[in-house]
Amino acid sequence: MKVNVGGLDRILRIVVGIALIVMAITGTIGVWGWIGVVPLATGLLKTCPAYSLLGMSTCPMK
Repeated sequence: MKVNVGGLDRILRIVVGIALIVMAITGTIGVWGWIGVVPLATGLLKTCPAYSLLGMSTCPMK
């Protein structure tokens, strides 16, 4: 898989993903919080399938 998620984008995805998962565990937002697994995974793997489909990249490296 090609790396297409840059530094700030990656950090925001990880933070938002963890926050959503924690809120789901505590019952604050219900089961919809488990959608936080998606941004967490894309942040950790440094690749986003949606970016690939759209031809986008926030990664400074080519």
